[in-house]
Amino acid sequence: MIILRVVLLSLISVILVSCSGNSTVAPVTSRSSETSQPTIVVSGKSGQYIVQKGDTLYSIAWQHGHDYKTVARWNEIRPPYRLFAGQKLRLTPPAQKAARAEKQVTIPDKKQVKNTNKKTDTAAKQERTYSKSAKLVWHWPVDGKIIQRYSSRQPGKKGIVFGGKSGQPVYATTNGKVVYSGSGLVGYGKLIIIKHNEKFLSAYGHNKTLLVKEGDRVKSGQRIAEMGQSGADRVMLHFEIRRDGRPVNPLLYLPKQKS
Repeated sequence: MIILRVVLLSLISVILVSCSGNSTVAPVTSRSSETSQPTIVVSGKSGQYIVQKGDTLYSIAWQHGHDYKTVARWNEIRPPYRLFAGQKLRLTPPAQKAARAEKQVTIPDKKQVKNTNKKTDTAAKQERTYSKSAKLVWHWPVDGKIIQRYSSRQPGKKGIVFGGKSGQPVYATTNGKVVYSGSGLVGYGKLIIIKHNEKFLSAYGHNKTLLVKEGDRVKSGQRIAEMGQSGADRVMLHFEIRRDGRPVNPLLYLPKQKS
């Protein structure tokens, strides 16, 4: 009996060894080899943007309706505002700063409300005065008919739209530096953004061809693009002026059209 048990145990050992020799190991994979597209993550009050290739601080701020200086401050980025693909940017103020700002809010008295209403009534006059004090001489971006005007109340009318012909010259409205030239902003097609000073930016969208690149210095009246219909259903030029990150009515800055 003892000998039989020993023989049986030996056979079982041989069978187990042979089975283990035929087993396979699952391959080890690494997520580092996977490719992922940068995304925008917005969750409640905390918005976060992942920088994509071709983005600039100016284009990101423009797309989300912020002043570039504000976005830089929220993310502690200093001039010349260099970004890299995959970098995470916050699009809302840090929690501590938001709480501090909330504490500073006070209920205005009747006199304050009256003064606020008065300022609102004279907004157009203030815009013209500020434009002159900024020492910027504005010119028309294209020789064409306005087919859509600016509206502060309608979301899709942050600028004015000109009609024209494909390939028609598009000009810089005043001196400045190109801070974006590309097609990465949804709804603008091939777009150029020019920084004129610390307050003013202008944008030229839906072009057929872009003739200047990021970093170029341009002069008032310089040809910067050719009109087209990139991202649009017809040939047009979408033109915007923003002051401190907020859209303003371009017609308050551009000279009166010749009759």
